[in-house]
Parts: sequence; structure tokens; C-alpha cells
Amino acid sequence: MTVPPEELELAAVFPPVQRDRWREMVRTVLRKSGAATDETPLSEIEGLLTRETYDGVPIAPLYTRDDAVPGRPGLAPCVRTVRPEGEGLAGWDVRQRHAHPDPETTRQAILADLENGVTSVWLALGDEGLPVDALPQVLRDVHLHLAPVILDARARTGRAADAFLELVAERGQAGEALGNLGADPLGVTARTGEAVPLEPAAALAARCVRDFPRLRAITVDATVYHDAGGADAEELGAAVATAVAYLRALTDAGLDVGAAFEQLEFRLAVNADQFMSIAKLRAARRLWTRVAQVCGAEEAVARLHAVTSSAMMTRRDPWVNMLRTTVAAFAAGVGGADAVTVQPFDACLGLPDDFSRRIARNTQTLLLEEASLARVVDPAGGSWYVERLTEDLAQAAWDWFTRIEKAGGMAAALESRMVAERLAATWERRRRDIARRKAPLTGVSEFPNLDEEPPERAPAPAPKTSGKGLPVVRYAQDFEALRDRSDAHAERTGSRPKVFLATLGPIAVHTARATFAANLFQAGGIETVAGPPEEFAASGATVACLCSSDALYEEQAADAARTLKDAGAVKVWLAGKGSYDGVDARIFAGCDAVDVLETTLADLGVN
Repeated sequence: MTVPPEELELAAVFPPVQRDRWREMVRTVLRKSGAATDETPLSEIEGLLTRETYDGVPIAPLYTRDDAVPGRPGLAPCVRTVRPEGEGLAGWDVRQRHAHPDPETTRQAILADLENGVTSVWLALGDEGLPVDALPQVLRDVHLHLAPVILDARARTGRAADAFLELVAERGQAGEALGNLGADPLGVTARTGEAVPLEPAAALAARCVRDFPRLRAITVDATVYHDAGGADAEELGAAVATAVAYLRALTDAGLDVGAAFEQLEFRLAVNADQFMSIAKLRAARRLWTRVAQVCGAEEAVARLHAVTSSAMMTRRDPWVNMLRTTVAAFAAGVGGADAVTVQPFDACLGLPDDFSRRIARNTQTLLLEEASLARVVDPAGGSWYVERLTEDLAQAAWDWFTRIEKAGGMAAALESRMVAERLAATWERRRRDIARRKAPLTGVSEFPNLDEEPPERAPAPAPKTSGKGLPVVRYAQDFEALRDRSDAHAERTGSRPKVFLATLGPIAVHTARATFAANLFQAGGIETVAGPPEEFAASGATVACLCSSDALYEEQAADAARTLKDAGAVKVWLAGKGSYDGVDARIFAGCDAVDVLETTLADLGVN
């Protein structure tokens, strides 16, 4: 039977949901856990569940229509992308990075990429990649008016730019060649600690405007601040401060404001924190639109190149990097990046091979062609969480940008170590969370595979460093250093360091804590064997860990610890928080796992 439309009841017939009713229900749950009482005011309930990012941006448990940010695609403040065309968008620029020092290998890799979905080429030149003189050979078969070429020569930018522009002129494509010459003097200063003047970059930009109208000269590469351990607002604030410094240099060199804005392109990191990465790109446009308004360049918008984070990549269980980069690339697409680079999963191991480059480019192809991610304008628009996160992140970044400006600008902030000190403080907070496994790393701090055989890769060119610039960190570095010690010990002695898990009671009682303990010790490359305390002597271990329930600990922990010590245990751990005779230390959820593992390796004689 067909129901007439006028008889269909809509959602409006349901009573409206009241926020205080939601708070009451949450308070009931929190009361059971001891986090709240019946007397806890409803106005404080959300605060009990709110956490903060490393930038101090609040992450609330509930978002509503009041958190939405007004705006339409293509219009200021440009958080909702700058492409209002609708369905059928061409998608973003699929950009692959090449750093292999052999010109012929790189030439062939570039052609393979361009024939299989890549639309622009990012070339590392100098100490970290190709010889500058190899540009003509490497780009011999690349159509420069179709495939943009992005140079990244850092300290050798001037020489690389001259070589590329000479090549463009020889081909008669001065008015057609696409790309970016990659001048980023403040980025070089941040990396090396050596002051680099801005005037040559400004002159290069003026040359592009005059003779090469489809080329940009300047890249604001903010990934250096991300790679030093900085948080998202810190990366954004530093990017805006750097770009403003470049605007001043370009206009001082004679460019009008509109032309100066057109010469800039931003490079930002995106990671597996999907929503924060989406918000970062939206906030970047919001920030740059505000700068453009102040400068009188109302039509200028930020051109964003998103690169999957180097800091999040791991050497251990590198296959998980495919998952990390897929999430990051998805976030870049949803956030409205103009160009996206997916780093190969083996980037931490050395020079990527054909397979890893193929996986990297196909990640984007799948998102574009099969997931149709680019066929929707601003997929995150209307998500109250993302809208609020974008605004809060933009405000935090603007605050950091203005602090840099008050300190005299980006060059002065780098020279005074103001930037370095703030990033170092943020990294230490993140590092503590990683050590305590509050920020778990799959395959490294959680679910490690001691029997893995990582793929071997040729070493990648390493930059020459003076130690004066910002550090380069990876989230997994502390745990991986422990695994390296274990590997060296195994190679030297023929076996891995070992901890005996002394289980008390039936399997159902000790399994949870034995599994927890095994996961923790193996994160440091320490093998575990389990059994009752009486089997300790035969295990060959010299360190033990008691695993059972709190109830059995009360009955048996002291005796078990004595049995283990009598059998030669130099140290007895306990999985839990109780204190018992004979137990030397405890492991528990939230403990400093890195400290536990370093202590255990020392107790086992692993130097």
C-alpha cells in the first residue's frame, strides 16, 4: 500500500534533543568510573572529557551547529576549498619526489611515474639527490609545458634554477614551462642554522614574473618545523611568518603585491591524524586569506602542497607505512590540497624501489579514480567537529605567527633560537607520550614482530649538517634504537635478550597481563618465554616478570618472587601496580616503556 506524501511523518515530530539531557547521561557513566559525582555541575561535564592537542587546541566530546564556520566554496575565508566548480573536478596534482643520485635511474623512474598517473615531478638536487648538472639528462623526455617540475636544491637553489631556466629557454618554452624553482632561504636557515639572504630569491621571483610567467620561484617549506617535532599550529604559524617575510622581500624587489602572492607555494606535512590534517590545510587557507586581505590582495589564495609526514614513518614493520600514508593522503584530498606527495613506504630504509614508488602513486590513483574523492567540493564542510577544529587551529597558528612577528620576524626568531626552543618543548611532550605508549605506533611500540625481515634498500644521500639547524626526528626513533641494540646483541651472541614471564594461576587469569608484558618487552627487541616460576632456571633468562591477577598476587607474588630470586633472577618485575616483597619494579598501562626497556636491556647486559 502506498502512503500519501502528506501522511508521511518527518523527523520533526521527534522531541528536540537537549544538551543538558546528554550531559546528564554522560554524568551517569562518569559517576560509575569515579570521574564525576551526582554533585558535579552539568556545565563541567564536557570539560572532564575534553583533551588538548600539543598546540593547546581543545578536542571536545560534542560538537553542534553552533561550531559551524560560515562560508561557501571558493569564497573567503576559503576554508571550504577554492574550487567551487562542483562534480567532475580534475583532482589534485599527483606529485612524486625523486632523489636517486644516478641521473639515468631517475630519468627512467620519472618516465614510469608520468606514464602511470603522476602529474608533476619533485626533484631533490645537491647533497640530498641528483647532481645539478644532470638536469638536462633527467628531464630529457619530460614535456615541461605539461608536467610541472619542482626543484628542491636548498643551498644550491641559485645554481639549480639557472640550469633549469637555461634548459627551458633552450627548448623555447619560456612562456609555457610549469613548476617551481624551490627557493626557500629561511627554510635553508632553519635546516642548517646558517643565515641565507632573501634578496637572491626575490630576484629569482622577479625574473620568473618577467621572463617565465608560468613558473613560481618560492616554496614555503614548513615541513622542516614538523620534522623537528613541532605541532600543527606551530608549523602553520611558522609557514605564515616565513611567507610574510618573502612577501616583504618580493615587494622590495619591485614586484606588485598580486605578483608577489602568485610566486609563493606552501609545503605542509599531513599525517595519520586524519581530522587534524584536514583541519590544518583548511586553516592554512584561512590564515593566508587573512594575510591577503590585510595586504590588499583580495583574490589571492594559498597554493598548498601536502606531503605525507616523514616523522610518522618507521623503519620497523615498514609495511604499516602504507596504511599511514593512505590515511594522510586521504586527509590531504579531503582538506583540499592542490598537490599531494605520498612518500614510499620504505623511505626510512633508503632509496625507494620501483615497487614502493608504484604503491605511492597508486595510493593517490585509488583515492582519485576509485574513491572519487575529488568529485566532491570540500567533503569535510559541514562537519561541526572539523569546522571548529579548523577555526581553533587557525587561531592558535595566528597567535604563534604574531609572536614571531613581535620577535622581529622569522629570520630573527630562528637566529634567537625562539623557534627551536618551542619546537623542542613540543617534541619532548610528544616523546613522553610515545614512550608511555599513549601515542601508540603499530609495529613498533605496539604489536612488534621480532622475526620481521625488512626489505633492504640502497642508502639515500644524506645532507651535510653542522648541527646548528633544527633537528630531524621520527616518532619511532627511541623504540627503534632499542630494537637496534637487540639486533646487534643477537648478531653477536646468536640469541636475543630474554625475559621470563612467570605466570601464576590458570590461563584465564594470567593471559591478559602476560600478553601485555610480552608486547611491552618485545617492543624493545626482548624475547619473552612464559611458564610457572619453577621453570625460570631452565629458561636461560636472568630477568623475570610476574603475570597474574591482583587477587593471586596477594596470595602468591611474594613467594613467587622469592622462588625467582633463589633461581638466579637479577630482577623481578610485576605486571600491575601492586607492591609486594621481592618485586623490584612494575610495568603497567601508561608506564614509561622506553625507560623500562632501557633498564631491562642494561640488566640483561645488552650495551
